[in-house]
Formats: sequence, C-alpha cells, structure tokens
Amino acid sequence: MPAARVIVTRPVREAARWIELLRGAGVDAQALPLIEIAPVIDTAALEDARRAVSASGYAALMFVSAAAATHFFEGSGPLASGLQARCWATGPGTVRALAQAGVPPTCIDAPGDDAAQFDSEALWARVSAQIGAGVRVLIVRGGDAAGQATGRSWLAREVAAAGGNCDTVVAYRRLAAPLDIPGRALAEQGARGEALWLFTSSEAIGHLRDALPGRDWAAARAIATHPRIAEAARGAGFGTVRTSSPESAALIASIESFA
Repeated sequence: MPAARVIVTRPVREAARWIELLRGAGVDAQALPLIEIAPVIDTAALEDARRAVSASGYAALMFVSAAAATHFFEGSGPLASGLQARCWATGPGTVRALAQAGVPPTCIDAPGDDAAQFDSEALWARVSAQIGAGVRVLIVRGGDAAGQATGRSWLAREVAAAGGNCDTVVAYRRLAAPLDIPGRALAEQGARGEALWLFTSSEAIGHLRDALPGRDWAAARAIATHPRIAEAARGAGFGTVRTSSPESAALIASIESFA
C-alpha cells in the first residue's frame, strides 16, 4: 500500500468515482477539486446544436469529456435515445456518461480498453474511416469562464484534412475551483511531498499554481494520466512525475510504486 495519501484533483462530480475506487483498494484518497464545472450562461448556441442533431444535421458528435456528454444531453428530452449520429468518446469516463444520458451503446465509438492512451489520437484511429467529403461533425466541449471554447483543435484539423466539416459547441464552463482552508492545508501537504498528486488535466496544474503563487514544487510528487499532463507538471517544477493509464489496475500499481 502507498505510504502517503493521494490528492484527487478532478471536478467534484467526476472525483467521486475515483475516490471510491482508490479507497476500495486501500488508498487514502482525498478530493481537492481544482476545476469547477458550471453551466453555460447563454444557452442559445447549445440549443441550436441540439436542434441540428435532432434534425440529423451531423454524422457524428465528438465529446471531449464526461462533462461534455452530461451537459449536452441534460434537459434535452429523448434526444440521446433517438440519435441517428455516431457518438465519439475519448475514454471510458465519457462512454459511461453517454450511456447514463441514454445514448445506445451501439452508437458509441471509443478507444478500446487496452488503448495505450485515451485521447483524440487514439479516438481518431478508431473513427477516421467514418469521415469523407462533406461529412459533418459536431465537437462538444468545455469553455472558459466567459463561455469561449477552450482545448485542443487537433481532431478538428484531422477531420478537415479528411474532407469533413467541423462545428464546435460549448456545453459547459471550466472554472478555477476556490481552495478553502482545509483545501489549502491539503495542497501544502502535497507541495511538501507528504501526499501524492493525481492529475488528469494540465489545466488543473495551472489553477493550483495560481492558487499558491510562488510555491516551490520541487518536493512534490505526481501521477499524470497522459504524457502531456506529465510534461505540464514537470514544467511547473514538480520534482517527481510519473505517467499512468487512468485504468484502475494501472493507476493503483503506479500509486503503490511510490510507497
């Protein structure tokens, strides 16, 4: 078993499953959300996108996260169960969110459970054959505090290069989660290397640095669920950073390797 506690930095809604999984394996997992998920303020574009999907205006919908799937279908009635389009998901968390929203499993495309990484590149290897001249894809993603789309545009470029057309809609906003007094105390434990950070987002690392400006992270230890996130942690000055698949067995083994 790991000697130190593990700090789970995912948003509140998404962190619960990770906390349950880790504690079930004997890990002292503690939640410290660094990203807050909030609805969009102006829903006009989101409602227009839902109507276009309902009218079979898209051959595929790409969801960048579980939150994207949840917020896109939330309050949309029977839209999910009656889909004519394919639903693309980058990983198992998004697949679960689509299923919970009512999307038939036969409509969902995602990297296999044995994929080396769960990201846009792995997804594209799975779905690229679906794209041809004029095929329309809707990318459902998160936005900043003002509701402006954020994140990578790699997959949109691949779709365009294959002759397809991409639109983007923001289904939710990603904000910096405020740290209360207990949260700051937990973050200081992590900064001193007394707790192990678990990062699933580079954005979370940026929010952490903003919350504790000037903090030295040389003693901090972290597990990142993607090489890009690991690179961000190293760039922030984290002393020890390892990369792990987000799948439970690999993640727990990586945590135990720090013991």
